[in-house]
Amino acid sequence: MSHDDFAFEPVKGLPERPPEHERILWQGRPDTWALARDAYKINWITGYFVVIIVWRASVGSIDAGLAGAVAFGLPYALLWAAAMGVVLSLAWVAARSTVYTITTARVAMRIGAALTVTLNLPFRQIANADLNLGKGGTGTLALETLGETKFSYLILWPHCRPGHVRVTKPALRAIPDAQNVAAILADAAEARIAQPVVERKTSAPAGDLVAAE
Repeated sequence: MSHDDFAFEPVKGLPERPPEHERILWQGRPDTWALARDAYKINWITGYFVVIIVWRASVGSIDAGLAGAVAFGLPYALLWAAAMGVVLSLAWVAARSTVYTITTARVAMRIGAALTVTLNLPFRQIANADLNLGKGGTGTLALETLGETKFSYLILWPHCRPGHVRVTKPALRAIPDAQNVAAILADAAEARIAQPVVERKTSAPAGDLVAAE
C-alpha cells in the first residue's frame, strides 16, 4: 500500500477546503534539480571539488604518473559523489514536501518536511511579485507583502527570495514554466483586487451592507 504523508489534507496543499466561491487556478512544486542548483548551490560545490580533484591528481601524477593521479584524485571524486547524493536528496525532500497553490483569492504555500506549515497570502496583502527567470523556464516568483507582517528566514528557507535576510520575502522557488505561473498570478490578483469588498456597516440598521472601496 502507498502511504501519503499529507493524507490528512482535505485538499492537496491546503489545510482546509476553500470557500465555494474560491477556485484553485494552479498548483505546483519546485523542480528538484533547479532547487539543488539555485538554493543548495550544487554547481558551486561541484566547482570546488573539481579544483581539489585536479590539484590532487596533478600532485600524484608528478610522483607516479597516471597511477598516482588516480590514487590521489579518486578519494576526492568519491567525496564529490557523496556530496552530490546528499544535496540532491535534500532538494528532493524539500520539493516533494512542498505544494504551491494559486487560487482566485490567494497564494498558499505548504512548506517544510519535518515541520510543515501552510502560509496563506491573500492578494490584497501582496504589494508586488518579482519573477527571476532561470534556465529551462524554471524561475523564482518572490512576493512582497503589505503591512508589518514579518517572516522568519530560517522557517521559510529555501522558499524565500535569496539574499534578502533583513526583509524576508516568501517565494515560489524554482518552479517550472515560471513565466506562465506569473501570468496566472497577475491575472488572478488583478481580477480579485478589482472586486469591491462588501462589509457590514456598523452604524447602519441591521442587514444593511455597504461596499468598501
